[in-house]
Amino acid sequence: MMEIEFKVKVTYDQEADLGYIYLAEICEGEVEYSIKVEDKVLDFDGEGRLLGIEFLDGKAGLPKSLISKLEGEK
Repeated sequence: MMEIEFKVKVTYDQEADLGYIYLAEICEGEVEYSIKVEDKVLDFDGEGRLLGIEFLDGKAGLPKSLISKLEGEK
């Protein structure tokens, strides 16, 4: 098994309780299709590569420690 460190961008909208994990930089129009899996939406490019994951219920789907950091709490 190989292991690497990989940086991702995470955003969180408190009002809408939506979170998004960017696995790649996404340009406008790059998402070709999305698949909804329970309270998550997986975004793919035209070659089937996963670009990002949207959490429709951010507080339930993302780690509490991450939500706290994104909300600016200690």
